[in-house]
Amino acid sequence: MSNLEEKTIHSEEIFSGKVVSLQIQEVELPNGKKSKREIIKHPGAVAIIAITNENKIVMVEQYRKALDRTIVEIPAGKLEKGEDPALCAHRELEEETSYVCESLKLLTSFYTSPGFADEIIHVYLAKGLTKKENSAALDEDEFVNIEELTLDEAIQYMKDQKIYDAKTIYAIQYLQLQEALAKK
Repeated sequence: MSNLEEKTIHSEEIFSGKVVSLQIQEVELPNGKKSKREIIKHPGAVAIIAITNENKIVMVEQYRKALDRTIVEIPAGKLEKGEDPALCAHRELEEETSYVCESLKLLTSFYTSPGFADEIIHVYLAKGLTKKENSAALDEDEFVNIEELTLDEAIQYMKDQKIYDAKTIYAIQYLQLQEALAKK
């Protein structure tokens, strides 16, 4: 089949929240039949692989209600409407960890769950970290513990399922690959 596009016939927003909205879309399939799609709209996010001068990865432990448990993740946060992802990365790094960075490099961007959501995460590498005394505050409903892990400790956290989300697993695998390439 050469044309795989689904044409939207009708879209209805059935929920609009602080972070996401949910739409039900009626679509025409490539074969001419109709179907419904449930689509979550999200403004996008950033995630930061922050490496200290001691070569440790800065992580945040936080409770995730959708999972009903805490997990350890790289710092991340939602883009504000129209916000530049790099500026958001600087803001989120400082808010969540009290660190500011000298260099910030975009590594990649990826869709988290393209089967039902349009959320995109922009992943940055931050180096040259400095702890700020009077840093920006966390959001009022956000509570985190800061951890600084070696790559080996992060790998063990993955095995122990303390690290259990895609963006953080990507970060660890990225660092493993960089380490392997450096040894060649």
